[in-house]
Amino acid sequence: MPAISRPDEAPSTTTLPIRKHKFPTPKIRVHLEDLQHEGSSAFLSNIKGNEDLEEQVQNVLNLLYTQDSKRPDTRSVTFVFREYAGLAYTTGIELDDDHKEIHINLAYIAKVREPRHELLGVICHELVHCFQWNAEGTCNGGLIEGIADWVRLNAGLAAKHWKQEASGNWDGGYQHTGYFLQYLEERFGKGTVRKINDGLREGKYDEKKLFTSCCGGKEVQGLWKEYGEELKKREAEKAKEGGEKATKTEEGKTIPTDTPPKYGESQ
Repeated sequence: MPAISRPDEAPSTTTLPIRKHKFPTPKIRVHLEDLQHEGSSAFLSNIKGNEDLEEQVQNVLNLLYTQDSKRPDTRSVTFVFREYAGLAYTTGIELDDDHKEIHINLAYIAKVREPRHELLGVICHELVHCFQWNAEGTCNGGLIEGIADWVRLNAGLAAKHWKQEASGNWDGGYQHTGYFLQYLEERFGKGTVRKINDGLREGKYDEKKLFTSCCGGKEVQGLWKEYGEELKKREAEKAKEGGEKATKTEEGKTIPTDTPPKYGESQ
């Protein structure tokens, strides 16, 4: 069984070879409600609107679709930066759902320690909601959010606080489900999550049909159990490796004590 990617192994945004095709880009607009807000300053200082937003659109489309795939007819995306209770959300406008709005809280942006990385990650996640299929509005919400964080992970934008674990149910959403989807991608082959997304294109949500058709005939609950077992196995191997290193230290072999923490371990 393949190893599961770790947060510190997420590819860099500068080297990520995922944009194999240039998809048509919808009209992109940016609305800053308060230019004097500290969050507006952080956005303008860290994000190049004419480059970064387009890049994330292409990242999302290349990870979810092939050149010949049928995609949602999203015609425009408007980013609305304002202060409100929350972090970010995506919605269609009332008159036409093909026009999307992504609202991001300026107060949140203002307090982020590494605004560029985190902002790009949030933007990437919310853009997925502009382009993914959702089983005609009936899809499990945890899967919807998990696909969005799976894309964020594979765009090299995983948040530093993310942890890979298998507690609770598979559809807990966000990175909890995102890492599980990455496990499925690596176990059943590249394009597995793309197939899952495409399986949500038509008809009502059918969990059993969706996962058995995309994951070698296996049902998702069984896969979740096997995923948990794989994580436990990896943790045991990691503990054993740590014990071997300690033994070598006692034997007088030099092990650096000032090695920088891996990405994701400093939080």
